[in-house]
Amino acid sequence: MVGGEEKNFKQTEKYRYKLRWGIYTVKAGEGNPCAACKILRRRCVEKCVLAPYFPPNDPLKFTTAHRVFGASNIIKFLQELPEPQRSDAVSSMVYEANARLRDPVYGCAGAICQLQKQINELQEQLAKAQAEIVSMQCQHANLMALICLELPSNDQKSFDDFTSGYQSNTNFIDENNLGLLWEPLWT
Repeated sequence: MVGGEEKNFKQTEKYRYKLRWGIYTVKAGEGNPCAACKILRRRCVEKCVLAPYFPPNDPLKFTTAHRVFGASNIIKFLQELPEPQRSDAVSSMVYEANARLRDPVYGCAGAICQLQKQINELQEQLAKAQAEIVSMQCQHANLMALICLELPSNDQKSFDDFTSGYQSNTNFIDENNLGLLWEPLWT
């Protein structure tokens, strides 16, 4: 091929590639290209795959996803998905891209591990607090038993009235909940 023909061939192939991805027709009714087309400096098409998910007023959303995944990968991924799932996929990609930019090594996995660690620590604290409650209830029961043994019989009726009202208010862990204390917290 001669130099001019080779250049035309390359331009034609480039045009076909761009036509395949739907880049070369003008959007009907709108003069504003989507944020993706604006950042990529190309003409936004009528059926632009990226336009519904990257509006022109939020270019940072596409910029972060583009840095991590690349425009062609985003387009391919969205075209492979059914319409109802695309919005969630874009949100996931943007979230993963932000996490990957913050933590290039672990990305979202680092955030997930950190949250799981916090959950484990909080579950340990909860188990300790529940064990302490059970211990205090046992101490309370032992104290009441000692007091009952030492009281004279004429004061027993007034003491029984006092303890029955007190126990109905403080007995918030019953036998149904007590079994939960001994089960593993993380399954």
